[in-house]
Amino acid sequence: MPKYLIEREVAGAGRLSDGELAAMSQKSCSVLNDLGPAIQWVQSYVTDDHIFCTYIAPNAEIVREHARRAGFPANRITAVRSVIDPTTAENH
Repeated sequence: MPKYLIEREVAGAGRLSDGELAAMSQKSCSVLNDLGPAIQWVQSYVTDDHIFCTYIAPNAEIVREHARRAGFPANRITAVRSVIDPTTAENH
């Protein structure tokens, strides 16, 4: 199943409290439950003014629908073509 990287522009994201982040996570999980098992949230990274999320989903449209229902921005949705890390260097 394809993996997507979602860039969300959220001014002041890095200053969100633990409670605010928990509320966002709860909203996201609620919408994911409604959309069914085809879409999965993997992980998110919070920076000063962005939240970068990885999702596994059959297509970008369901990722957009998740963002719409949850009330989150999805400024850019990009399909992940490969994943590399330091161990990738050891394979060649």
